[in-house]
Amino acid sequence: MFLSSYENKLDKKGRVSVPSSFRSFLNSMKFNGFVTYPSFINSSLEACSKDRIEKISNAIDTLNPFEEKRDYFATSILSESVELHFDTEGRVIIPEKLLNHAKIKSNILFVGLGKTFQIWEPKIFNKFKSLAVKKASKNRSKLKWDNKDITKGGE
Repeated sequence: MFLSSYENKLDKKGRVSVPSSFRSFLNSMKFNGFVTYPSFINSSLEACSKDRIEKISNAIDTLNPFEEKRDYFATSILSESVELHFDTEGRVIIPEKLLNHAKIKSNILFVGLGKTFQIWEPKIFNKFKSLAVKKASKNRSKLKWDNKDITKGGE
């Protein structure tokens, strides 16, 4: 899983070091990198494993091929997706177009979200995080899990 948050700096060549725990998880999935695309919800980049983007593509393919929703999802996600490969030191180069979407100039925040992660400009994320914490607190009663999970240490 992708957990926690890590802040790193773009170097002079536009490379950024991906957190080692994220790299380890991605490498265990037999792909030396990840897929990223602009979020259509906020000023961040969505990032995931190759397997996950294939699942998203399969979900889009279940929609009627002549339905507008299918085109909207395919255009917003798949046409904007970029495969980024790690160099020998665990760094990637994020294309300028994606950096501009996320308003990233120098520092990059990698935010673990379980099966996916996001890439943010740190100050923008802090504002989003404040809102997210308030909304999560307000909606905490809606988060439910199966009682079987509790007996397995899910509490």
